[in-house]
Amino acid sequence: MSPVLAGVLQLLALMAALALAHVPLGNYLARVYSSPKHLRVEKWIYKGIGADPDTEMRWPAYLRGVLAFSLAGVLFLYLLQRLQGVLPGSLGFASIDPDQAFNTAASFVANTNWQSYYGEQAMGHVVQTAGLAVQNFVSAAVGIAVAVALVRGFARSRTGELGNFWADLVRGVVRVLVPIAAVGAVILVACGVIQNFSGIHEVGQFLGAPQQWNGGAVASQEVIKELGTNGGGYFNANSAHPFENPTPFTNLFEIFLILLIPVALTRTFGVMTGSVRQGYAILGTMATIWVGFVALMMWTEFAHQGPALQAAGGAMEGKELRFGIGGSSLFAVTTTLTSTGAVDSFHSSYTGLGGGITMLGMMLGEIAPGGVGSGLYGMLVMAVVAVFIAGLMVGRTPEYLGKKIGTREIKFAACYILITPALVLVFTAAAMALPTPGDSMTNSGAHGFSEILYAYTSASNNNGSAFAGLNADTQWFNSTLGLAMLLGRFVPMVFVLALAGSLARQQPVPATAGTLRTEKPLFAGLLVGAVLIITGLTYFPALALGPLAEGLAA
Repeated sequence: MSPVLAGVLQLLALMAALALAHVPLGNYLARVYSSPKHLRVEKWIYKGIGADPDTEMRWPAYLRGVLAFSLAGVLFLYLLQRLQGVLPGSLGFASIDPDQAFNTAASFVANTNWQSYYGEQAMGHVVQTAGLAVQNFVSAAVGIAVAVALVRGFARSRTGELGNFWADLVRGVVRVLVPIAAVGAVILVACGVIQNFSGIHEVGQFLGAPQQWNGGAVASQEVIKELGTNGGGYFNANSAHPFENPTPFTNLFEIFLILLIPVALTRTFGVMTGSVRQGYAILGTMATIWVGFVALMMWTEFAHQGPALQAAGGAMEGKELRFGIGGSSLFAVTTTLTSTGAVDSFHSSYTGLGGGITMLGMMLGEIAPGGVGSGLYGMLVMAVVAVFIAGLMVGRTPEYLGKKIGTREIKFAACYILITPALVLVFTAAAMALPTPGDSMTNSGAHGFSEILYAYTSASNNNGSAFAGLNADTQWFNSTLGLAMLLGRFVPMVFVLALAGSLARQQPVPATAGTLRTEKPLFAGLLVGAVLIITGLTYFPALALGPLAEGLAA
């Protein structure tokens, strides 16, 4: 079987599996976030944290819950790392330095999982399981909760209430993430992913020097890092490491986990708003972008330019032989079009244009299908902008799902769209202008610029993947990337929840013959165009200095 055919078959198998899971999981999520009943274990949690799950919240109260919970998570994870040296199960590792502890705490709470450390050489079992793995669950649940709050804003009328954050958070963990993760972890263990609490042990010799590895609860952390679109890795090699991702089947299964909830949430959106076809329109938009990026990535990496690439069957540098170009390309596009950041190959080693595709995927706002929750609310904000543009084109008041898109709503949407590019471009410009940050670049020229541009794009969009080659373990990068991750995660949530509250207060507008049919393919095409054009106008100059210049010079 040719490598190209193998890649296409993997793509088709993945799409079939997602299609089978889309309706049942999407319907289940709608029931979870609409049910008035609470499970017994949930009642215990509410009692423990002192929350009343039946109290409805307006958007400022909902936002305060999100920010308070996340701030507590940052402080707890920071202290856990600073105290690692005196904790049991530390495997003899020292406490983490302040700047790196801040960066890691911000990273995992912001659902980014950027790592400026070697996982197997820095973090003991307690920090990995009680700190990082816990944040993989709850940070994902926060993203889903904010998305559900926005969906309620579209579904409700003449009220500013968006539900209860604490109830949404707990349900996301207890009813969604934990059950799926438990099943997924068993599958990964059965396929060869390790799951233990062993210490450091010698595994052999390499060039006369002893080689040592430590074990860990890898399968349980691997499954939630993919399912919650978190990223990161128990080991520095991430999902390219055989302890995390040993076979082509586990590689495809992990890609499936990354896409599972973001894809299903489009069905949840349709069910909760009473228009399943609207959910299919959003899904169709996401799928069009995702398939297009996969096809483009495979084309750039399979292109046979020169005898070395012809002999290898494509651009194999930085890719695992057991996954090949097809599996690696599929993983790379999926992880950068979502907020996952896990990698099974190294994006810095891709062709110039291939590296640019991974960067562009993040620059879109990671909305195709995006992170758990963040992908849906990001695409819905873009839908609001697309409806506004269409209204200007035909001279009608823009409406979406029976809600008028006025100046207040479009200001919230515009602020949401502008905050992330501002973070990326300002921080990148500062790093390139100052003398010290440039010392962290392994490469010079266009590729060196791409290393820094990729880092801030990844951090600000809460992705977490990196161009291998940039030494990010410095005070400058630990501090600025940590700040970019927090601002890139929580400032957009302010505008999403404000938009949700504004929509929920409106009285529905009846559809007329002149109402734009937003469930039709025409609108999906308009939405795809709006996403690509807005991103292109924002980032093209920066891309031209980095991956485009490198790719065209090759």
